[in-house]
Amino acid sequence: LYFSAQEGILFFYHIKDLQYEMKICADILKPISSLIFCPDYTVLLLVTEQGTVYTYKPAHSGEAVKLLDACSSCFLAADFLTPGNKYCVSVTISGEVQVWFLEDGTCLSKLNLDIEVHVT
Repeated sequence: LYFSAQEGILFFYHIKDLQYEMKICADILKPISSLIFCPDYTVLLLVTEQGTVYTYKPAHSGEAVKLLDACSSCFLAADFLTPGNKYCVSVTISGEVQVWFLEDGTCLSKLNLDIEVHVT
């Protein structure tokens, strides 16, 4: 079980029967608004309230790596493009949809919806 705290800490709970073990995986120092696993569960996207997107690879137990940083408009949401885990799509509050290459954070494509986006 992965979850985040208000302080920007990513936790992992390993639960077996009636026992559990808690581990701190990463501390990004910014409140995390959403966690999204890729379809094969090898990469976890962390989206902060400020609009920054990080990747975390559970098998490597390393730090979260900053992938995308909010520029003119905060990222409202991000998710993986399937099949696979090489690309993600994000949307900003201003309505810009972008496709990203996860390996190095290269923006591959943009589409402006010309409308403000909200989460419901």
